[in-house]
Amino acid sequence: MADLAASEHPPKDESLLTVIIALAANVLIAVAKSVAAAFTGSASMVAEAAHSWADAGNEVLLLVAARLSTRPRDRTHPFGYGREAYVWSMFAAFGLFTAGSIVSVWHGLQSLAAEEAETQYLWGYVILALAFVLEGISFLQARRQTVRLAARSSLHPLRYVALTSNPTLRAVYVEDAAALIGIVLAAGGMGLHQLTGNPIWDAAGSILVGLLLGVLAIYLIGKNRDFLVGQAVSAPIRARALAALLETGEIERVTFLHLEFVGPGKVFMIAAVDMTGDEPETRVAERVARVERRIEDHELVERALLTLSTPGAPAIEA
Repeated sequence: MADLAASEHPPKDESLLTVIIALAANVLIAVAKSVAAAFTGSASMVAEAAHSWADAGNEVLLLVAARLSTRPRDRTHPFGYGREAYVWSMFAAFGLFTAGSIVSVWHGLQSLAAEEAETQYLWGYVILALAFVLEGISFLQARRQTVRLAARSSLHPLRYVALTSNPTLRAVYVEDAAALIGIVLAAGGMGLHQLTGNPIWDAAGSILVGLLLGVLAIYLIGKNRDFLVGQAVSAPIRARALAALLETGEIERVTFLHLEFVGPGKVFMIAAVDMTGDEPETRVAERVARVERRIEDHELVERALLTLSTPGAPAIEA
């Protein structure tokens, strides 16, 4: 499981840097877009400002998630605090939905019926260009980290984003990609408004940005929900874990194996095994406990629980 563990455990400084870059970029962009929205009166710019403020708030929640989820397990939390990451990441996704999606769609719908106001297009384009550069820097950092980790797992970067147990990386990657697409939509809405003189295009840009954020927020909520209710590991990870158990030299057969994520890059393992040899029950119990401790030394395993197989239980094929 070494290659997989490496991909699920990026250096903490790197993950922290990814979130901090995203937070700094979003705060600067949110301020700039808010000023531009006030000057231009553009519905698309208002939507983009709401989007960036929502993203900035989300990065703060992701920092809280990263901080709280790394606490070691204790008596009241025998599997650690890893699931805190999914709780706070879900709060962030709800924030993206309410402060980003709903506000953008609502403002766009209101703008459809509003009287046309004079729009300062130049300011809008300048701010959107600046935002694209800053968002691009943040996205490139998230993408670099994702590509490197995906390569270790022999996965396409988008596939890795969908499967990873790291909600912080997933959220930053998805939100930064959405931000770049949203900027293009906002610029398109403003451009068509300028070309046609019809403000409906600007309002449509705001609505499209809101719908984009809504879809992504629902996706992130669903992914965090899956890990909160108990997400089993993928088949390749399970196969590697089974092979690792059989390679210990002390386990002859495995008749049951369950691995479930209890945090980013952390799993709880339950296995029913036949130990090698034919020793007294007390010696077997000592050996089982020793193997459990050895398994828990692996960085991917938060807790391991081994029990003896029932007589006649079929072995799991490697």
